[in-house]
Amino acid sequence: MGRQNWLFLDMNSFFASCEQQAEPDLRGRPVAVVPTLVNTSCVIAASYEAKVFGVKTGTGVAQARQLCPNIRFIEANPERYRDFHWQITEAVEQCIPVSNVLSVDEMVCQLWVNEAKLWQSLRLGQDIQRVISDRVGDWLTCSVGIAPNGFLAKVASDFQKPRGLSVVMMDDLPNKMFGLSLTDWPGISTRMEKRFRAAGVHTTEQMYRLSYSDMRRIWGGVVGERWWRMLRGENVPLPATKRGQFGHSSVLHPDLRTRAGARAAGARLLERAAERMRFHRYHTRRLVISVCSFDNQAWTKQIRMSTTNDTWHLLGALNMIWVDDIKIPYQVSVSLSDVLPDRNVTGNLFAEQQRIAWEQVDALNARYGRTTIVTASGLPAKSHSPERIPFGNIDTIYRSSALG
Repeated sequence: MGRQNWLFLDMNSFFASCEQQAEPDLRGRPVAVVPTLVNTSCVIAASYEAKVFGVKTGTGVAQARQLCPNIRFIEANPERYRDFHWQITEAVEQCIPVSNVLSVDEMVCQLWVNEAKLWQSLRLGQDIQRVISDRVGDWLTCSVGIAPNGFLAKVASDFQKPRGLSVVMMDDLPNKMFGLSLTDWPGISTRMEKRFRAAGVHTTEQMYRLSYSDMRRIWGGVVGERWWRMLRGENVPLPATKRGQFGHSSVLHPDLRTRAGARAAGARLLERAAERMRFHRYHTRRLVISVCSFDNQAWTKQIRMSTTNDTWHLLGALNMIWVDDIKIPYQVSVSLSDVLPDRNVTGNLFAEQQRIAWEQVDALNARYGRTTIVTASGLPAKSHSPERIPFGNIDTIYRSSALG
């Protein structure tokens, strides 16, 4: 029997399943989770009952209603999804320690020696699915992939959904993977697929035949080398992520599609970006703001600043570069770029009290809700700036608080 080293867990239609678990009248019905309940919004998660009709992530509300007239639209509830996320994580850890939480609905576990044989790995996967159902809710299902490394385990978790339990053994490589299209692989976007095709690679089988140097050339660097090794079952440690920026973007609620509303939304997005930046212990030296309208009017402004992580300082910079020349704004984006880790920033003794004050504000918002304390500039957007759940990593700030 072969040995498996990693287990990857992917929750099925997570946001929609959370709503169905929490609201029994939604169970068995087509459900779509949207950022806001307006016709210009789009679906961020669809239940399997809705997917049958062709509704998927990115489908517009109007189109989803045409595809599935009986669909129920539910406004996203980030607090609910985070709560279920922590419950699921704790349930999984009753079976095996979680090595890494990759996103709100994905996690990976390294198997111990006494769990690495095939029959042991399969039983562990079944135990995890059962524990989540028993302890968290039977509408919260997951697909599990087991493979020699986390990358292939993630791919295996997509083999069967929902409630899948799939295995890739070393002896299965590479033949078991040949049925996958290039874009079935996580990390190969449409753009990356074009690069493969330009190199004469159209199938997974052809990709496996590439040499080490060919993969590096197509990917344009060391990423290709990592891929070559991971495709063959090697466990390749990934380098630490280097932060380039912190930002937020929002399609404005209809009530905010005015000049004043857009400005308030911009201030609120900036507050949130600054809070995230402080949590990850960074400072910024550049602020970029963009506003656009339905008819493709747009402006982008940026300003360089002395190194800062202070919200007041950033709001002052925002006021300096804001432009009020779009009558009906539709979307606002804010980005804090050119960032430096705190350890590389010389401290300012005169700003120490402000730093302590913002840490306390962040802690209060972490414990009691993201809009417990907002600045006056962002106050008009408070009720129309629902908190977003990122599909990427879930910041620990949402779980813990500096207040204890």
